[in-house]
Amino acid sequence: MMLKIVVAFVSALLLSQQASAAPPIESRSLVRPEGSRNYLVMQPASAANALRPLVILLHGHGGSGEFMLGQVPILGYTAPAWRLLAEREGFMLIAPNGVDGADGNSAWNDCRADATSNSTADDVGFISALIDRAILEHGADPKRIYVFGHSNGGGLAYRLGIELGPRLAAIGVQSMLMPAHSSCKPAAYPLSVFVSHGTQDKVIPYGGGALGGAVLAGRGTGVSAEESVAAWRKLAALPEQAAIHQFPHLDPADPTSATRYVWGSDPHGLQVCFLRIEGGGHVHASKTEEFPLQLRKLVGEMNHDVDTAEEVWSFFKDKRAPAD
Repeated sequence: MMLKIVVAFVSALLLSQQASAAPPIESRSLVRPEGSRNYLVMQPASAANALRPLVILLHGHGGSGEFMLGQVPILGYTAPAWRLLAEREGFMLIAPNGVDGADGNSAWNDCRADATSNSTADDVGFISALIDRAILEHGADPKRIYVFGHSNGGGLAYRLGIELGPRLAAIGVQSMLMPAHSSCKPAAYPLSVFVSHGTQDKVIPYGGGALGGAVLAGRGTGVSAEESVAAWRKLAALPEQAAIHQFPHLDPADPTSATRYVWGSDPHGLQVCFLRIEGGGHVHASKTEEFPLQLRKLVGEMNHDVDTAEEVWSFFKDKRAPAD
């Protein structure tokens, strides 16, 4: 009995020490023409005097920076993957918040000319100013600025790749398509791009077309996931043949599977990566997490053969923006 008490006490102490050692998440604001804009920043606990890689996390339509950093739940689910990964790998996270669109949901002003419920804020200017502040005040490495966005946030990531490409080392997009009707200029700057998409995504359909599913109106249209990937591959002048990796299927009960396609053989150079989730929904992949039933009904199945955040960071970490 005494041994059990001692073990419990030691375990509680270790958990307390780990929690106290976790990097704090600070809420900051930045004044912009459209008003005060909020963002969260998490600094790595290690390498305090060194320049830090920065990953900017962009939430989906109706989401928040707090959700992206695992601070608040959605229908009982929290998303801790990026926060835990940043703690382990020692990179900085910034998770900004969008501005409400016409439907009252927090949104981003991406390139979809027919997305009538998008925000109309200057989000490219906001993110550019955030990068400036991160470099000047937070110690971000200007050569290692990465952007990852989910859904509508992925749409903004695509826009940032088009309009801020030379400032970025790479972008990552989860469950989003390039617009079928664009308000932006065509992409002209070759950039390393990571894309992940589920073939059974009912919100942002894999094959393109109307976005938003049966519930969300005014979300515009997109080209297919494969056309979206091909646009960036062709811009980077990468060969048509990809290196293909089929991930081992870890759970017989999992109705999905994962395949990775990579164009470009040098991880330090230009690459395009496509993580195709056969049977997957409007959701990232995780070996350890599971969605509550009510979320699975809304967004579809989560794959358990791979971790999306791990795959994205593995793709990002060797990429550098070009020298000035």
